[in-house]
Amino acid sequence: MEVAMATEKRKNWKVWWNLCRPHTLTASFVPVFLGTAFALESSGIRQIHIPLFIAMLIASLVIQAATNMFNEYFDFTRGLDNEESIGIGGAIVRDGIQAKHVLYLAWTLFGLAVLLGVYISMNSSWWVGLTGTICMLVAYLYTGGPFPIAYTPFGELTSGFFMGFVIILIAFFIQIGEITSEAVFITLPTSFLIGAINLANNIRDRVNDKDNGRKTIAVLAGKDKAVKILAAMFVIAYVWTACLIITSTVSIWALCAFFSIPKAIQAVKGFIGKSLPIEMMPAMKFTAQTNTLFGFLLSSGLFIGYIISVL
Repeated sequence: MEVAMATEKRKNWKVWWNLCRPHTLTASFVPVFLGTAFALESSGIRQIHIPLFIAMLIASLVIQAATNMFNEYFDFTRGLDNEESIGIGGAIVRDGIQAKHVLYLAWTLFGLAVLLGVYISMNSSWWVGLTGTICMLVAYLYTGGPFPIAYTPFGELTSGFFMGFVIILIAFFIQIGEITSEAVFITLPTSFLIGAINLANNIRDRVNDKDNGRKTIAVLAGKDKAVKILAAMFVIAYVWTACLIITSTVSIWALCAFFSIPKAIQAVKGFIGKSLPIEMMPAMKFTAQTNTLFGFLLSSGLFIGYIISVL
C-alpha cells in the first residue's frame, strides 16, 4: 500500500513537471545568465547582486512555465490537443487534470512573478516592473485572447524579442543601472536562437497547425523553406557573435560559444527527410539544446574574460 502511494506521488509530481514543458525552460534562464555575465564583464563591477539575480531567474522561469500552462489550457479548449498530440505536457488530455486547475496554476505562477517583480523594481527601477508587466501580458496573449500570437507568423519574432532581447537587458540593467549599446548588441544571437526554438516547434507541428487554421511561418513557407530559415537563424547567431568578438564588444573568450555549433547542425539535419511529428522531436530538442549550450558557453566565456581582467 505504501509503495503504491509513493508511486502515485511520483507520478503526480511528474505530471505537473511535464506540464511546465521543462525542455523549453532554457529559453528563460539562459538570457538571465547571459545578461548578468555581460554586466560583470563590460562594467567592471566587482560582484553581482545575488538576490536580484535569483529573483530575476525565478521570475523568468515561472513566467515561462505559466506561459506553457496557458498554452496547454487554450490549445485544449480550442480543440487542438488530444491524446496523440506530440510535444505537449499532456496533463489535461492524457493525465486527467482538469483544465481549470491548469489555468489556476498558471495565474498563481503569474502572481508569484508579480511579487518577485515588485522586489526587483524596489531595488532597481519601476520601469523594470512596467516592462515585466508587458512581458506577462504578451505571454498570456501568446495563446490566449481572441487573436493568439501563436496562430500568426509573428510567434518567432515575439518569443525572440521578449525572451531574448528584453530579458537579457533587464538582467543586465538590474546589475548596473543602465542599458548600453553593447548590451543591446549582445542580445541578438540569443534572440535568434530562442526564436529558432519556436520555429522548430512549429515545423514539427506544421500539419496539425495548418489543419487548425494557424498561419505560422512553417505553415506559410512550407517545411523545406522553414528548415532553411531555421538554418539561417543559426548562421546569423554565430556570425553575429563572431562580429562581437572582432569588434571587441566581448572578449576573445566568447569563442567558447562556438562549441555549440555541432548541436545546431544536428538540429537542422534532424528535420531533413522527416515528416512525422514524432520523428522530428529529436531535432526540436537539439534546437533547444543549442540555445542552452550557446548561452552557457557564451556566459562562461564572458565570466572568464571578467576574471582575467580583474587579476
